[in-house]
Amino acid sequence: MKIAVPTRDGIVDSHFGHCAYYTIFDVDNNQQVVAKSTLASPEGCGCKSNIAFEMQQMGVKLMLASNIGQGAVNKLGSCGIEVIKGCQGNVETLVNDYLAGNVYDNPQICDHHNCESHQQPAFKINIKL
Repeated sequence: MKIAVPTRDGIVDSHFGHCAYYTIFDVDNNQQVVAKSTLASPEGCGCKSNIAFEMQQMGVKLMLASNIGQGAVNKLGSCGIEVIKGCQGNVETLVNDYLAGNVYDNPQICDHHNCESHQQPAFKINIKL
């Protein structure tokens, strides 16, 4: 399984479509990270780019994101990539927390480009791919 995280300086970027790059984690059948790489972020909004198709070709099955719009969620979903929203912090810590079953989804969708005001509580979900 591969997990993608929109990243800036090793931290989950606060907006999917404007991240510096994506950190891609390869996870084995024992739920252990076995490799990590980066994927350059295309210019412009993520939902209007080809990034979902690139990730699909790489085998990405899960996106752990902070704020993300419905268009991007739909595009990623059409490529078979599940999205968990409302993530934050160090990307390696986040992925390890996900693998331990401690990641929460925020059901709020970003509908504007100033997303710093999103303060909704998160809800635990259990998605294992």
